[in-house]
Amino acid sequence: MAQNEPYKLEILDSIKEEPITVYHIGDEWWDLCAGPHVESTGTINRRAIELESVAGAYWRGDVKRPMLQRIYGTAWENEEQLKAYLHFKAEALRRDHRRLGQDLDLFSIQEDAGGGLVFWHPKGAIVRHIIEDTWKKLHIERGYSMLYTPHVAKGDLWKISGHLDFYKENMYDQMNIEDELYQLRPMNCPYHILIYKRKMHSYRDFPIRVAELGTVYRYELSGSLHGLFRVRGFTQDDAHIFCLEHQIKDEIRGVLDLTEQILLQFGFHQYEVNLSTRPEKAVGGDDIWEKATSALKDALDDKGWSYEIDEGGGAFYGPKIDLKIEDALGRKWQCSTIQVDFNLPERFDITYVDSNSEKKRPIMIHRAILGSLERFFGVLIEHYAGDFPLWLSPVQARLLPVTDSQLEYCNEVANMLKADGIRAEVCHGERLPKLIRTAEKQRVPLMAVVGPKEVEAQSVTVRSRFGGELGFMSVDDFTCRIKKAIENRSSF
Repeated sequence: MAQNEPYKLEILDSIKEEPITVYHIGDEWWDLCAGPHVESTGTINRRAIELESVAGAYWRGDVKRPMLQRIYGTAWENEEQLKAYLHFKAEALRRDHRRLGQDLDLFSIQEDAGGGLVFWHPKGAIVRHIIEDTWKKLHIERGYSMLYTPHVAKGDLWKISGHLDFYKENMYDQMNIEDELYQLRPMNCPYHILIYKRKMHSYRDFPIRVAELGTVYRYELSGSLHGLFRVRGFTQDDAHIFCLEHQIKDEIRGVLDLTEQILLQFGFHQYEVNLSTRPEKAVGGDDIWEKATSALKDALDDKGWSYEIDEGGGAFYGPKIDLKIEDALGRKWQCSTIQVDFNLPERFDITYVDSNSEKKRPIMIHRAILGSLERFFGVLIEHYAGDFPLWLSPVQARLLPVTDSQLEYCNEVANMLKADGIRAEVCHGERLPKLIRTAEKQRVPLMAVVGPKEVEAQSVTVRSRFGGELGFMSVDDFTCRIKKAIENRSSF
């Protein structure tokens, strides 16, 4: 191995328990590496190698550390595999939410305000509004109560919850307000517990389901920030269920059903599911761990979902189910999680009165379905390559006048569509071919062309981004077809 390599020496110093391995090729090249290497460079197919890019990267993602040069490359067994990989990479680049977010004017990261903080532009905010409305409607139907809680709280709250002991490196520094320390919230759980504690509960009250689209703040190194996927402020679709031991299975099954219902709404139907069991260090007795884990298994079995067991992969406070959704490229994204918690009910001393008038401790279930709105929106952009389905599209129909003589009529039709809850707008000032190209580039699903004959007949000529020319139709027919497609979550 080469001498005077401070970075490798730092890595060596940071390894405490794992075995340290060194691999070599021949007698000339040795490397500190987890390995393995190829046995001989002669086995490499030179036609299946691609140098992809070079980029600067801060050492260990820390902006205060030296800037290094990173070289990206890939190697495959044959040219066909390399071509398939390069096609996949090109498609992933075409779908990159950071580029599409800028091209479609959906969101931005404003460096003047600081990295990792998301600004939702009008079109992106409309999609977020639709996501939130869908989420809230389905939760209320399932018996959840909606909450809104503060973005800050006294630091002592996070001491009770244990976050200051176990999560401090991901939390922002506390602020002094009138000689008391306050903390930006990294989690929503303690707030929901405080609402639970406002009064004594009876066993008859359970299950109690509360939900919040709560914005949290977590410190991330600048080198780890990545578009909407890794940010410093994001909104979790957080919910907590307080229940009795014998209710765990039914509540978990209810969460699985709701998860499937919500994800299907947005076009995701392929999942990878993992059930994580008790780790070596955990709180709570063996009996309750066994009951909770069995309840999770039974709920998954009832649902008919296949899953893998992650032995010892549970949180220290309870077992959990993690679900990854599969996008149009077959990539998997961690979104949904369901966690049984024996820790926070103990830490916050929450109780209820049982049928014998004795105080008992309820079980707490944490769950998120989308994970965070920012990350889920990024996944949606890449899944659809910016071509949102009609019901989700920020602009559903664009009126295009052949000349400005039809502009007044276009505005009348747009207002009629808006009155029926359809997101419509008028675009003019260019020749019609350019207006159409612009609408297609901006992923507008429906275009309604208006010339003199359309004004005379009080109609429009419809063009679909995917279906091409759909022909002449009345405004009423156009409106009814859009409303039906939106209601059925279908194409026009």
